[in-house]
Amino acid sequence: MTTSSGNGSAPRTTGLRSGQVAEAAGVNQQTLRYYERRGLVAEPDRTLGGHRLYPPETVTILRVIKTAQRLGFTLDEVAELLNVGAHRHGGRADAGLQARARGKLVEVERKIADLVVIRETLRQAVAAGCDDLVVCADSPCCPLPFVELTEGVDRVEV
Repeated sequence: MTTSSGNGSAPRTTGLRSGQVAEAAGVNQQTLRYYERRGLVAEPDRTLGGHRLYPPETVTILRVIKTAQRLGFTLDEVAELLNVGAHRHGGRADAGLQARARGKLVEVERKIADLVVIRETLRQAVAAGCDDLVVCADSPCCPLPFVELTEGVDRVEV
C-alpha cells in the first residue's frame, strides 16, 4: 500500500491502520486519536484513500503512555517524559524519568499515608456504629473528624 507522506519523507508502503494499532496497544481508536491531537503520538501518514497509516513503533508509544498513566503520571507529565526522551542526547541525567519517578514516588507515598489515615478513620466509624453524618457531626464520641471541624464555630439556632 503506497502512502502520501505527511512529514516530507518518501512515501511509506507499510504501516498499521488505526484499528490495528489500537487493538495491538489495548486502547480504543478514540484514545489513539486523542493522543494524536495532544501530540503524544505523531500524526501518521495517510494512504491515497485518506486512511491513517501508523509506524509499528506507535504501538510501543501507546503502551508506554498507558503504563506511565497506571504509575500515576498525568498525560501532561507523560508528554514531558516523551519529549525529554526524544530530545535527549547526552543531556542532564536528572531531566528525565529518574527525577520525575522520584518526584512521583514522593507524591504516591504521601497519598498512601493519607489513605492509611482515611482507612483507619473509616474502620473506627464502622466499629463505632456511625450511621448518620449529621448526628455524628455533633457527637463527641464519633471518630470522624466532625467535632474538630465544628469546634469554635458559633452555632446558630434556627
